[in-house]
Amino acid sequence: MLASGLTLPAAAPAAAAASTQCNFPSEPYKGRPWSLQRVLLNELWRGTGQGAGVKVAVIDTGVDVEHEQLKDAVDPSLGKNLLPKKPKKDEYGRAQPRGKADGTTDTVGHGTKVAGIIAARPADDTGFVGLAPKATIIPIKQNDANGSGTAESLARAIDYAVKVHADVINISQDTAEALKPDSVLKAAVNRALAQDVVVVASAGNDGLGGNVKETYPASFPGVLAVASSDRNNERAPFSQSGEFVDVAAPGVDMISTVPKGGHCADNGTSFSAPYVAGVAALLRAKHNSGDDRWTQRNIVAQIEQTAERSVAGHDRLVGWGVVDPVRALTEDDERIEQPVAKEGLTSGKKPEPAKLVLGETEQERNERLATYVLVGGGTSVAVVIGTSLICRDWRRRRGAAASGR
Repeated sequence: MLASGLTLPAAAPAAAAASTQCNFPSEPYKGRPWSLQRVLLNELWRGTGQGAGVKVAVIDTGVDVEHEQLKDAVDPSLGKNLLPKKPKKDEYGRAQPRGKADGTTDTVGHGTKVAGIIAARPADDTGFVGLAPKATIIPIKQNDANGSGTAESLARAIDYAVKVHADVINISQDTAEALKPDSVLKAAVNRALAQDVVVVASAGNDGLGGNVKETYPASFPGVLAVASSDRNNERAPFSQSGEFVDVAAPGVDMISTVPKGGHCADNGTSFSAPYVAGVAALLRAKHNSGDDRWTQRNIVAQIEQTAERSVAGHDRLVGWGVVDPVRALTEDDERIEQPVAKEGLTSGKKPEPAKLVLGETEQERNERLATYVLVGGGTSVAVVIGTSLICRDWRRRRGAAASGR
């Protein structure tokens, strides 16, 4: 059994201070966060029931149910606490409290933020709302601030999510340790995919300086690996790069719910992944019956295909592009199995070099002849006019001589 430690992607340096200063509870965020301002929510939700009937498993540090926007979004009866009886201690010998058995204790706040981005209900005192505000959150507590989670406990969490019929699984944690092809974590991911579950995972926050490496479970085939983008739809500096990245989503200054009430801002791919998981939940709600039932592969391909990209195909920074929630839900007339590179900048044909002409070019010759014609025409007119004047004067003089003047 491989015992790989799992990390909860920490806040990027720019937001570290804000993250550590967040208190539980905190003040509500009055406005509409930038990541939602770019989305026409009414259009996004049309025909989706806002995700009603879809269950999203949040495998994380637990999800707090005291928050007004989450108390009706979370189903504690389906929750689970998979932390060991004796959680890992920090460097000072302190252990995080294990919390309730149903996964609704979150002393870190990480899982509560993730859940809010997916399914927070509307509230009068804030413009923040989840992308799928009628979806149901399954809280699965599998990690804590001391990194008590392992590849094995994450595998058990995935299996549990499948057991309770999750439609989407969000995993905002990773390990950069190499995992064997037959690792328990990969086997659990494969079982989830085989049961038609959409698995979304964060790419990681170790991308500063152009660092490229694979992280798990994001790198496993079939997992929708999500990087972070900024307000300009470019890769956030901290976001992990690699060929395994499938798409990017907002991950800078992300507002979300915190334990006991209120909101805080944070940075990281941890909060990009649930943004995509919310879109996946809406797609599952919209295309989930009869002949119109989409598989997890259809949903992943749709999100990739409709992403906003600057190159025609895939790149290692933002994958197929930055997720466009409205486009994913409105340009969905046909189901697809894989994205096709057909948009963005393409390399055009090289211009043909101009022919080298020695001496006078054809254009120059034509211009010269035209000048000759113009000058010659002018000269002819002048000659005619001059001749006319001479003839007139001659006739006048002749007439005068004949009359004896």
